[in-house]
Order: sequence, then C-alpha cells, then structure tokens
Amino acid sequence: MKKIFFIGALFICFSITASSQVSKKSTHRLSSIIHLFNGKNLNGWYTFLQKSGRDKDPQKVFSVTNGMIHIGGEEWGCITTNKEFKNYRLVAEFKWGGKTYAPRISNARDCGILLHSQGPDGGSQGIWMRSIECQVIEGGTGDFIVVGDSSDAFQLTTTVAKEKTDDSYVYQPGGDTMKFISDRVNWYARDAGWKDTIGFRGTHDIEKPMGEWNIMECIADGNELTVILNGTIVNHAFNVKPTSGHIQIQAEGAEILFRRVDLIPLPSK
Repeated sequence: MKKIFFIGALFICFSITASSQVSKKSTHRLSSIIHLFNGKNLNGWYTFLQKSGRDKDPQKVFSVTNGMIHIGGEEWGCITTNKEFKNYRLVAEFKWGGKTYAPRISNARDCGILLHSQGPDGGSQGIWMRSIECQVIEGGTGDFIVVGDSSDAFQLTTTVAKEKTDDSYVYQPGGDTMKFISDRVNWYARDAGWKDTIGFRGTHDIEKPMGEWNIMECIADGNELTVILNGTIVNHAFNVKPTSGHIQIQAEGAEILFRRVDLIPLPSK
C-alpha cells in the first residue's frame, strides 16, 4: 500500500507541474485554432480503407451526421488529413456508439488517433500510414503505440514502471528510461486485469463509459508527446521521431463519434 501511495503521490506532483507547463504553451495563439472538423463534412480529410483504398467508401464507414463525424467499423481504415502538421495541441471530443463489427464484435471497442503519419497509405498492415498512435480503446485510452517499421525512423522514449501490465510496459513518471521502436506503452493506471472484452472498465479508468463524451488532448511539442484524457495527464514521451506528419483517425470495428477535432498551433522549437 505504501508503494502504491508513493507512486500515486509522485504522479499527482508530476501532473500538476506538467499541466502548468502545458497550459502555458497551449494558450499561445488561441485565436489561430484550426478546426480540422467543420461540423458539416469531411473537407480537409480523405478516406482510406483496407479493401476499398483511397477515397472509396461504399459502406459509408465515415460520414457526418448531426454535426458529428460518425465512424463505423464495417471495414478497417482511417480518415487522414490532407495537410501535415507539427507543434500543436490536438483536442478531440469523442464517445463510443453501441455497434461493433467482425472480427471485433465481442472485443473492447477500439479506435486510435495516429500522429506524425508519414509514408504511403497502407504502409502499416495495408491499412494505415506509419505513425505514432495515441490509442483509443476501452480501458486503454492514452496508450502509445509505435506504428513503425522497427527502425529508428519511428520511435519514442519514456519512463516506465518495472512491472508490466497486459505484457506491456507502463508509463511511470520517474521510472526507468526506455526507448521504443515498436510495441506499446500503456497509460499509467491501465488495469492489470485488462481483458479484450466489450465494455471493459478498469478500476482507475479515466475514460467515461460508452455513450458519454470524452476530451482527449494530444500535445506534440517539438519531440515530445503528451496525452491528456478528461483533464488528467495519462502518458508522456520524448525523443519522438518523426515530429511532424499527417493525422489519422482509425476505424477498427467499433462505432465511435467525434464532435470536435481542433488543432491549436504551438511555437516552433
């Protein structure tokens, strides 16, 4: 119990400090907010689907309904920004819908926001550009995944706990420094008993249940990445490569809606 309390106290101190630093940087040029989603259509994005390819979406996996981006899971793929970005604070508001599709009908609802995406469409698994993923999945929202080619071209470094969760390293402020060119880094309180089952809820989950809105912030500040979920810093990395690229939002067999996708530029380092 003492060890758990110490780690928790350490994280709270880190969160207060980091939140202050992030707040100072993210308030820069608020008037220059870029609305990546205009509330009406998918202008500024293109679709890419595993089977259908680019700008071909016969099942309407991606659509805009009632002022929201509606992503189904009938086919795996993504929407990708036409432009590349660097040095920004990305703010996305999302909630899970109720539908799931094969092969993940009974699995945890899954999605993801892929940053610094580079290379050809479908470069990873024939579906996504290679990138650094800020995971969105029930119980694991805020995990990092290096969607790279196992080279130094796509990498991140962070501090991790000695003990793994779900066979993956776990982010811990003040922990052991480790570099990743593949694999994932779980957010700091991902449940040790996490199961890939629909509706999974962990003891310390910060993500809200299906049907409730969440705010996820991905801050790309030079070669650092910070993920804030519903006001709490859940993951942080440095020495990130690359530091710029397209932004992708995935479709992975679960219905999800986004009502806001805004980008706030930060000063260049």
